[in-house]
Amino acid sequence: MRILVTGYKGFIGKNLSNYLLTQGHDVEGWEYIDNTVPDPSSYDWVIHLGAITSTTYTDVDQIIEQNFENSMRMLQVCENYGTNFQYASSASVYGPTTHFTENGPLLPQSPYAWSKYLFDRFVIKHIEEFTVLVQGFRYFNVYGPGENDKGSQASPWTKFRLQALDEGKIDVFEGSSEYKRDFVCVEDVCKVHQKMLTVDASGIYNVGTGNPESFENVAREIAKKYDATINYIPIPDNIKPQYQKYTCANLDKLNTVIEMDWKGIKEYINATE
Repeated sequence: MRILVTGYKGFIGKNLSNYLLTQGHDVEGWEYIDNTVPDPSSYDWVIHLGAITSTTYTDVDQIIEQNFENSMRMLQVCENYGTNFQYASSASVYGPTTHFTENGPLLPQSPYAWSKYLFDRFVIKHIEEFTVLVQGFRYFNVYGPGENDKGSQASPWTKFRLQALDEGKIDVFEGSSEYKRDFVCVEDVCKVHQKMLTVDASGIYNVGTGNPESFENVAREIAKKYDATINYIPIPDNIKPQYQKYTCANLDKLNTVIEMDWKGIKEYINATE
């Protein structure tokens, strides 16, 4: 298949583009430029990953323009040219809840989460009207190689691992045993995208393992592997209000269309050099 990946220079975009190439697809990339959209007419699929991904970014106008309005333009031009459309949503749309089903309540807490919520809502409202396939994926906590440019937005796997290697210690927020996330490796995210290319179904799907792990346990596993110590620090005030305490993907819907053998984060840690 001919596939255009937007946001192909980003963490997931790079991994996905490379993975799709190994699967025999013809892949090209595109990056956001001043409210423009690419011509999708020669592609079988557009996989739209391009977005402002920082959950702490506060320029609401810019986030809504790039994450919501540009996504709507992208989807509309794909509909006009008959090009199927996959896009990245986020588990942040669920907010502070313990129930993570695609048709459940959504309580976005940050401008980023709101931008994803608004586009999901638009897709759900019009999904029966589209003549192309439209598949949205609510990523849970994605981690893996290629996060070095994400800075403070990098996953705990990357932050903890680099701290252990560089400093011999890992900074962990106080109370981290109570904070659990559904960590999903980027390789599995890529496999979901690839498998769904051949599924004749539109919809929004959770992408996680369904098995949450606490930040503290992740830190301890990495500390054990690299012989590092753990240092507890307070949670910064600027992230407290939007800091999800728990995430766990309900995979019932995804399981009806594809089969996945998810890799857990502890297994991943111990398989990584």
